[in-house]
Amino acid sequence: MLPAIVLPAISPEIFSVNLGGFHFALRWYAMAYVAGFIIGWAWFLSLVKRPHLWPDNKAPATPRQLEALLTWIIIGTVLGGRLGFVLMYQPQHYIQNPEQALMIWQGGMSFHGGLVGNITATIVYCRLQKMPILQVLDGVSIVVTPGLFLGRLANFVNSELYGRPSEAPWAVVFPSGPATICPDFWQTACARHPSQIYEAVAEGLILGSVMIWCAYRAGWLRTPGRTGGLFLAIYGFVRFLVEFVREADPHYITPDNPLGHVVRFSDTIGMSMGQLLSLPMICLGLGAVYWLSDRRKLRL
Repeated sequence: MLPAIVLPAISPEIFSVNLGGFHFALRWYAMAYVAGFIIGWAWFLSLVKRPHLWPDNKAPATPRQLEALLTWIIIGTVLGGRLGFVLMYQPQHYIQNPEQALMIWQGGMSFHGGLVGNITATIVYCRLQKMPILQVLDGVSIVVTPGLFLGRLANFVNSELYGRPSEAPWAVVFPSGPATICPDFWQTACARHPSQIYEAVAEGLILGSVMIWCAYRAGWLRTPGRTGGLFLAIYGFVRFLVEFVREADPHYITPDNPLGHVVRFSDTIGMSMGQLLSLPMICLGLGAVYWLSDRRKLRL
């Protein structure tokens, strides 16, 4: 049976130049990060210009404070994402090659590490500026969704984080290489679930739409922390579901990975590592939605 879609080989680099022996390249994934940060910053500026959305009709930050916050979030997200990848995926390799640990242009970022870095940077900056932490995190949870959407599209273009073999009519054959090897079939390439597109739609469009409704229609921003909790719960739930059709990440099963016992535990209980990591997000998010709720301030 012929696959419905054959993805052409697309270079992960939008363009590249060589200057004095130094190779500089702009990659799709990097562009997704840049565009996501810019869109998120502009959206947050729009939110703080609507004080009626926030508690006591007072926005949690000024436009000037958001400019500095953007820098903190960029640094926190990139460092957290990279360190999360280094520590959880290939620690032994980077212990032997420490000079490569911060070479983010070579690829390798962890969403969970980036999330921790983002939250940490936001908390530290809010402490320094004496800004309401939960309110700012609520705003960040709304405006981060375009970046999630663009990031998953970049994963699709790069033929990475692909899905498991599938005979669905919308299944995709990715460009030749290790990513297309089908261990369960004789052929060297097979159609797979476009799990990147599933996540782009769920994490970006659907989750973003829910966040928009909560902020602009239901008045959730007037209850600090509740919007951010909902983001964690929905993202964790979506990630949990997509893991059923997403190919397991090979980095987790390397012999030198100290999280090997965690991987074995997840296999024992019939869950993937991604699903195991999503459970705390779901529990924490639902807990925040419940404990921080104040129905008197919501228009439900």
